[in-house]
Amino acid sequence: MKEHFNLMFLGTGSDSGKSLFTAAFCRIFKRRGISVAPFKAQNMALNSFVTMDGREMGRAQVIQAYAAGLQPDCNMNPVLLKPSGGNNIQVIVRGRVVETTDSRDYYEMIGRIREKVLESYTELSNRYDAIILEGAGSAVELNLKDRDIVNLSMARAVNSPSVLIGDIDRGGIFASLIGSIKLMDARERKLIIGSIVNKFRGDIVLFEDGVRILERKMKRPVFGVMPYLKDLGIPEEDSVPLSKGLKGSYKMDSKVKIAVVRLPFISNYTDFDPFEIEEDVSLVYIDEPDYLDNFDAVIIPGTKSTIQDMLWMKKRGFDEKIRMIAASGRMVIGICGGYQMLGRSIEDPYHVESDVDETEGIGLIDMKTVLTKEKKLTRVRALSLLSVFGGNIEVTGYEIHMGVSRLSSRLKPCFKIIEKNGIRTSYYDGAQSMKRNVWGTYIHGLFENDAFRSNMLSRLGISRSSGLNYREYLENQFDRLADSVEENVKVDDIIRRAINFKRFKIRGKEWIGQS
Repeated sequence: MKEHFNLMFLGTGSDSGKSLFTAAFCRIFKRRGISVAPFKAQNMALNSFVTMDGREMGRAQVIQAYAAGLQPDCNMNPVLLKPSGGNNIQVIVRGRVVETTDSRDYYEMIGRIREKVLESYTELSNRYDAIILEGAGSAVELNLKDRDIVNLSMARAVNSPSVLIGDIDRGGIFASLIGSIKLMDARERKLIIGSIVNKFRGDIVLFEDGVRILERKMKRPVFGVMPYLKDLGIPEEDSVPLSKGLKGSYKMDSKVKIAVVRLPFISNYTDFDPFEIEEDVSLVYIDEPDYLDNFDAVIIPGTKSTIQDMLWMKKRGFDEKIRMIAASGRMVIGICGGYQMLGRSIEDPYHVESDVDETEGIGLIDMKTVLTKEKKLTRVRALSLLSVFGGNIEVTGYEIHMGVSRLSSRLKPCFKIIEKNGIRTSYYDGAQSMKRNVWGTYIHGLFENDAFRSNMLSRLGISRSSGLNYREYLENQFDRLADSVEENVKVDDIIRRAINFKRFKIRGKEWIGQS
């Protein structure tokens, strides 16, 4: 491993701001001409992504890679855990599914997995001058310390100075920051070079006494008090914002209203983020079928457990309501698992996702899906065949699914795939109902394609395109985030202290795997 700069962001709890600060520092380093990559040893999330070489990784590191000006690489997130119902998790290591197991068995594998994590880190550190690491949840979960591969043990393993982030909006900022330091052992505390107070609302001058108290009690500098950033359009890491009701909004006088069914095992809901920033569009997550009456389109999203979510939909009455919506001529869309639900039946002969052998679908598309053991992971380029949108629009996206859908020969596909993982190909994806107002596809990321999204919104009632360029919008948001961090946080002080920390440790011959 070559000598390199690194810095880790740890948190006092989930959703404290670790992912955003990692993205911000990736952007700041990029703007300063330093080659930098993000790294998070282990993610637990249902929002995932397929890289150009057909490997799966967490969305947070994808966004951080974009902030750093890089293509996503599964080494940036070597371990991805996807909850699969009950106590089961699907374990993905360096982009490939290893197995689906329960939490106890996973922790028995932790030694072998730690080796893979360090291999990924070493590969990145040999290619980039700086690595910005992110922890997970709370840095001091005492019952997990002996199995930790993502927080303080990772910082120790790669000799990374660390900044502790506290969420003041949640309350208890003194207890969470000071308490976290107190719960660390002496070697762990040496890794912490300071802290940041995040999500402050109001006049920051009023918290100056608070900063002094924190610095005195923690014996470390507070590098800054970061204001609560409203309407920051950077996709979220996990379902925390969704569970808090922070995703989606109803806009007064919006011309188009789109509902997304909020499934219990919803995955890749970042598919719909582009709609949230369209000024004339309301995108709302719905968990009661009666609320669907006033929407122009209903989307059934991806899911990590298609059969269990289909049974939930039936129990709630979503299946009947969606059939009524389709009969009225309004648009119904299924993405990935949501596409499978639109068919006549879903079978799980190998019990890949549940103990249920088969269940009926909504029945709007003449199709049967059989869940398979092997996961399909592909990047695709395709031509839209959705005549209702104008047809022949080129799109890019990715597939992540387990299952094969067999269609009636009468059905028209939605897309012609012309490139798979960078190789020219030709096959078809998805299906449209005979009336064309119901359609489904396995392709994620569709709505990030500006022309496709614009044509869909035109079909739903927006006469003139907003002209939104989603990728350009994201780039602007990265700069907005970096600007705000540089304005409110002592970035140069953090970097200087991190460099001095590294020099001291290297002189002391403390390096990877040593204490």
